[in-house]
Formats: sequence, C-alpha cells, structure tokens
Amino acid sequence: MKVGEIQILTVARVSDYGLYLADEEQNEVLLPNRYVSLTQKVGNTVSVFVYHDSEDRLVATTETPKIKAGEVACLEVVDKNIHGAFLAWGVSGKDLFMPNRNQHGGIVVGKSYAVYMYVDNITGRCVATNKLKTYVNNDDIVTVAPRQEVAILIASESPIGYRVIVENRHWGMLYKNQLFRPVQIGEKCRAYVVRVTDDNRIDLSLQRQGYEQVKDSADKLYETIERNGGFVPLTDHSSPEQVQSMLQMSKKLFKRSLGVLLSHKRVAVDETGIKILK
Repeated sequence: MKVGEIQILTVARVSDYGLYLADEEQNEVLLPNRYVSLTQKVGNTVSVFVYHDSEDRLVATTETPKIKAGEVACLEVVDKNIHGAFLAWGVSGKDLFMPNRNQHGGIVVGKSYAVYMYVDNITGRCVATNKLKTYVNNDDIVTVAPRQEVAILIASESPIGYRVIVENRHWGMLYKNQLFRPVQIGEKCRAYVVRVTDDNRIDLSLQRQGYEQVKDSADKLYETIERNGGFVPLTDHSSPEQVQSMLQMSKKLFKRSLGVLLSHKRVAVDETGIKILK
C-alpha cells in the first residue's frame, strides 16, 4: 500500500462504512462511503489516493490532491499551532502537516509556499517541508537536456524572470523578455529546456526551440485565424505589441510561422491581414 500516491486498487469487500480496497499483497484500506459509487462491486478496480486521516487511520479517497509524495507544489497555509502549520492540499477534511522543524522563514496563515511532500520514515504519514535544498538542487543534473520537454512549477519572481522548479528536482529560470503570455506563482505547466550551462544553470522556454517551435506556432496561428472567421488583421507591418496581444508570440516567430503557412498555400496575406485559402 503506497501512502501519498495515486494507485489502482481492487474492491475486496463491502462494509457499512464503505468499500475495503486491496493491493496485490492483499493489504486493505477503506474507501469511505462518500467516495463510493453505487455501480462499484467486489472485483472492480478503483483509482485512489491513500493517506492517513485526522485519527491516524489509513484511508483512501477518489479526490486528486494538489501534491503527491516526491512532488513540489505551492500550497496555502490555512492554520498553525505550536507544532507546525497546516496546508490545503485538495483532500477534504484533512490538511497537510508541515512540522516546525521543516519550516524555513516565517510561515504566515493565508500565504502560499513552495513545499515538497514526503512520507515520514517514523510515522508513515505524509508531511511537507519548505526547506527545499535537500530535495531541489542543481548539484548533479543528469536527467535534463537541451530541447527536452519538462514539467515545471512557477516558484518565485525576480527582476529578470521567474524561478521555477523543474521535474520536482532542479531549479530553472524563465526570462521575462522571452515570455509571451502571463504566468502565475504556483502555476504548473510544461516547458522546454533551452540550455544547461557549465555551472548547472537551467534556462527554459514555454515554447519549443528551433523548427519544432515554428511548426507549433504556425499551427497556433492557423487555429487563431480559424477561430476569427478565417481572417486576422495582422501583417508583416503589425507592431510587436499587436502580435503579442493576439497570438502571445514574438514578431519574429510570427513572421516565420506565417512563412510556413504561405509556403504550404494554407493562407494568403494582403495589406489588411491574413485569410485562410479554401
């Protein structure tokens, strides 16, 4: 039974309190009635998240948490006591505990923090920490390479860009002068590795690089024209601000994308704008 993870379990038996689900080794966990469907029967499989409830009992839920074991997420602090802080992690009736020993800096109720979740070796329970250095660092980068698509979490803002956590393991940077859509602290999205420097800095982009970027942007441009009734008032002479507002891409990338569509005779352009060729 994997605490802190989503897993597929089998309905082993029915009780007044819910369904008892079993793993391959016949370890059982209760799925309370509020998560049970009338169509579920013994032998069916169910995708659940397993954790300890407020009475320290192992239980399952069909809810999808905002964070799982081995992951990083920005979570809001909803309460504090002398032992630690409690974070909203998307599980009803149970907050994620962050003990005092796992806290770095002042923790304020109502604010959100980037935290890592792990299963405590002693208690077996899910706990959070915002002391990220042990879990998130760039000491040894072996699984990230240029042009690779990666999962990122927007962690904090700086004057030059946004500091992000890459694949729950490394720090990276999105530069503001290369962003063509708004991003928010705490947002999870996909990005592409631009470079990994000799000093283990990871630079990222929200767009693919090279020809793949142009191909994706050409498709996006065509879809935008379709959504606008087959015409958009953009030309080579449109300002970078007009292009960014309508397409969320740079003027340079727009011109290259338009070139791809023109070469494939999918659109035509005149002094008023671009239209789709039937």
